[in-house]
Amino acid sequence: MANQKEVTAINAIIGLKNEGWSRRRIARELGIDRETVGRYIRLRDEGRLAKPAISTPGDPGASKPAISTSGIDPVGRRSLCEPHRPAIEESLEKGLSAQRIWQDLSADHGFRGSYQSVKRFVGKLRRTQPRRFHRIECEPGAEAQVDFGKGAPVRMPDGKLRRPSVFRVVLSHSRKAYSEAVWRQDTESFIRALENAFRYFGGVPKTLVSDNLKAAVLKADWYDPELNPKLEVFARHYGFSPLPTRVRTPRHNGKAERGIGYVKDNALKGHVFDSLAAQNRHLLDWEEQVADQRIHGTTRRQVGALFRAVERAALGPLPASLFPSFKEAQRSVHRDAFVEVDKAYYEVPEEYVARTVWVRWDGRLVHVFNARWEPVAVHARVDPGRFSRSGSSRNGRVQHSVAYWLKEVGRLGVHIDAWSRAMTKQRGPQGIRVLMGLRDLTGKHSVVRIEEACRQALSHGAYRLKDIRRLVERPSDQEGFSFLEEHPLIRDLREYGDFFEQQTTPTKETCIHE
Repeated sequence: MANQKEVTAINAIIGLKNEGWSRRRIARELGIDRETVGRYIRLRDEGRLAKPAISTPGDPGASKPAISTSGIDPVGRRSLCEPHRPAIEESLEKGLSAQRIWQDLSADHGFRGSYQSVKRFVGKLRRTQPRRFHRIECEPGAEAQVDFGKGAPVRMPDGKLRRPSVFRVVLSHSRKAYSEAVWRQDTESFIRALENAFRYFGGVPKTLVSDNLKAAVLKADWYDPELNPKLEVFARHYGFSPLPTRVRTPRHNGKAERGIGYVKDNALKGHVFDSLAAQNRHLLDWEEQVADQRIHGTTRRQVGALFRAVERAALGPLPASLFPSFKEAQRSVHRDAFVEVDKAYYEVPEEYVARTVWVRWDGRLVHVFNARWEPVAVHARVDPGRFSRSGSSRNGRVQHSVAYWLKEVGRLGVHIDAWSRAMTKQRGPQGIRVLMGLRDLTGKHSVVRIEEACRQALSHGAYRLKDIRRLVERPSDQEGFSFLEEHPLIRDLREYGDFFEQQTTPTKETCIHE
């Protein structure tokens, strides 16, 4: 004979099952295995359950169920959460989740129970004290809701079936909607489908509610979400405000959620299309001939008639032009201060080297922005493998020109400028590096000494940087060119050596005569 505890559990299982509870729910509420619940239910159905276990509450000696149908007065081991019931109820009124309540209880009240125990206790409180949800009805043209779902299969050229996504946007007042099948749920597909919807409606709602789609939201935050930059530009172009919902709160986007289910069950279920275009033509016909003709259960009005009579005129005006097509992505700035876009290279200011920037490009221009979306550079598109340099940057061609370096060092002094010009005239392109080295000397020596060195070198026609270095580094009381190894007016010592050797070597005629 089963003991009293087992009888109590079996009676609770049978009683809850008779009230229509699922096996999963019974197992969760009683804290037992789902297989155990299923076994006792099968025994009851087969008539093999022991009689004491199925005694009714009115029978003498009948045991009480392990859990009441109200869900909050369990018989048996007292929940560890019960002493904290006031604090838990107060937290529920604030809208806190079970996870947050468990964290607060552990930190502030010394609670030692598990998260699952808090989750079960909160679930029972919510069933007996359900939180009220306030219905929000929108004024005409005030709001639209949007969502993605699974579309009908499309037969590809190779015979295989591929299932696209179906995009649906619903005007919250009239429930007028637009549906479109797309292959991808990326930002570009989202924006183009949304633009088609606005053109289909003939206007733009003030706000657009969506869940936290990756195509629309970079970082979800109920108070201050980080939207996709391209969507923000699109919203400014059409004049609406994107409003993402709270994470894991589908009721905030309920009209679009139900609309997706309506499309899948009524318009697409059981269909297979030969192309994506064929599916979209079917959806347009279905919207006008079926969805618009229905009497909506909430508004009690025909959807299409209510839209034409009230909401169409309340929508905002469409812009004069379509939203421009462009691509954008993050790019790392190379060490040469260039970013790569479609195998071409575009220069940015050198302070962005090794940093990440945003690049936006179309068929004509490439725009570069910093992390705050402030403009950094603009370039005309170039062919793959080509480089586009910024004319205002020091890294451009101007930096490598003789004119630039003559200007850089010429401002240091009159003699420096004169020596530099004479040197570049004599040495040509090699003089650019000499000019670079001459400017670097200003970091080690005073401009006065460099100016004097250039005056002396110019007077002697010496145009080597090492001559300037020696003159700058010599003691102030030493003769300027007394130690120079080379001088344009003095022959090299090797020439004298060669001449001497020629004069002292016996010739052939001399040897024969001797």
